[in-house]
Amino acid sequence: MPSRLEALNRWVDDVARLTQPDRVHWCDGSDAEANALRAQMLANGTLIELNQDTHPGCTLHRSHPSDVARVEHLTLVCTKHEEDAGPNNHWMDPAAAHEKIDALFAGCMKGRTMYVIPYCMGPIDSPISRCGVEITDSPYVVANMRVMTRMGAPALARIECEGSEALARGAQPAFVKGLHSIGELDPERRFIMHFPEELTIKSYGSGYGGNALLGKKCHALRIGSFQAKSEGWLAEHMLIVGIENPQGETHYVAAAFPSACGKTNLAMLIPPEGYREKGWKVWTIGDDICWMRPGADGRLYAINPEAGFFGVAPGTDKSTNPNALASIQHDTIFTNVAVTADNQPWWEGLHEGAPATDWQGRPYDAKNGPAAHPNSRFTVSAKQAPSWSPKAEDAQGVPISAIVFGGRRPSLVPLVFEARDWAHGVLVGAAMGSETTAAATGAVGVLRRDSMAMKPFCGYNYGDYFAHWLSFDKAGAKLPKIFHVNWFRKGADGKFLWPGFGDNLRVLEWIIDRCDGKAGAQETPIGFVPRESDLHVEGLALRDGALDELLDVDLDGWAAEVEDIGRYLDSFGTRTPERLRAEQRRIAESLARENEPQRRAVAS
Repeated sequence: MPSRLEALNRWVDDVARLTQPDRVHWCDGSDAEANALRAQMLANGTLIELNQDTHPGCTLHRSHPSDVARVEHLTLVCTKHEEDAGPNNHWMDPAAAHEKIDALFAGCMKGRTMYVIPYCMGPIDSPISRCGVEITDSPYVVANMRVMTRMGAPALARIECEGSEALARGAQPAFVKGLHSIGELDPERRFIMHFPEELTIKSYGSGYGGNALLGKKCHALRIGSFQAKSEGWLAEHMLIVGIENPQGETHYVAAAFPSACGKTNLAMLIPPEGYREKGWKVWTIGDDICWMRPGADGRLYAINPEAGFFGVAPGTDKSTNPNALASIQHDTIFTNVAVTADNQPWWEGLHEGAPATDWQGRPYDAKNGPAAHPNSRFTVSAKQAPSWSPKAEDAQGVPISAIVFGGRRPSLVPLVFEARDWAHGVLVGAAMGSETTAAATGAVGVLRRDSMAMKPFCGYNYGDYFAHWLSFDKAGAKLPKIFHVNWFRKGADGKFLWPGFGDNLRVLEWIIDRCDGKAGAQETPIGFVPRESDLHVEGLALRDGALDELLDVDLDGWAAEVEDIGRYLDSFGTRTPERLRAEQRRIAESLARENEPQRRAVAS
């Protein structure tokens, strides 16, 4: 009888022959292994020990200046047919892709150790979790994967068990295979390739986060979304947060925002003082990725497949995210931050201390730019967050009451609105986007659509992705209500109308009450919008008329918006489901009906 790990062992042997490492190390995830790797990296300079009195267990890693972020133009989805990858992805033929990247891998690990990392995305015993194995030549990657996943012997045991079950069915074991090498860190020899139909990832030439920690965006989203479509669940770029009311009832909310829209802040939200006094609590399940599947009762249940946070450091402070700041005071890997004269980590937005050395190890000089790289990171166990919920380890996941989409829209989009049904909610998510600023692009108000915040991460054609979302609306389903929020609407003076941060709980309270049938709203062509009296804003310092502006629905502006949404749906051709097109037309017709009396009045 074939070994339950035969497929894994054979693949590891094949990779070793290709990459030619000096030695192969199978990671067991033990403390002894972690301590040995840490000592090795401190000795060779891969890690730098920070002030152990103020930040015990914390270290700093400095990456190559050319290797500091995801590289979307070099991130490929390699399916047999280009249309299956869709216009939302960069595509390459699988055979050509394997040939191209394997030529880079040939002999690349000579003089290095090849680490074999078995890992589980999600709690080891969860039926929603999925396993993978990453092969890498970077001990820094091993250290990060130990924090971000359930890595080592328990994961290998699950892979072995699932291999046994697959053999009994006459099927192939279905763990995700990830091959990574830092290579020469040459941007001209850098690719991150995904083969969804083969459950395979190959990444060469980068040591940076999402390019190298293959369990994160590569597995959990690009490959995960493809697996989810095949198996009937959802792999999403969403936070998961629990909102506990004074009665002790907890509702779980999943939320998808594009970058720079406050996802981590919402995941670790601290209620305003008045809410805390009444007994409101906020629990963090996850800050970045959410896997959901239908439960026996028809509801969607979610897990956070990650075990840690890989967060952006700049802007993290006591005033913006005190829970995040508290979680990274010990046993944290910092990447590309600055350090103070007494060797403490520092970044822009941190109001304590001052930089002495910048992220490249140079004496700090403002002429060289920011002290910390704008994309500098921290890697830390999720359990270190004061707001972490033990429910994050629940094998069955947590039941989702509401799904929230949101983008950075300075105008047009209200503070919050509710979709009328699931199909409308899918359209709301598909149409989601953020407007750019002059500082970023040289042009203000350029809308970039980022459907469900998955544009860089969906592993297949967006049209098929929308159809997959719609497929959950079936008999017996008790689906979450879907909402859209916009914390970033501005007044005529260019200032934000809504204070944000902890006060966002006031909006979440309305959302939860809507799920329970306890809150009012007015019906508009774009969905259900709260009236001023429906939101609890007592004690909130808003300028006169601000709430009215925040909840205003500009019918003419929305008519143009919905027309643009139609063109966006057309960009995915025949793959766009007709039900979504019909929903877009329904809203357009509703807006036209609402606008007609006003137009007649103007004409007369």
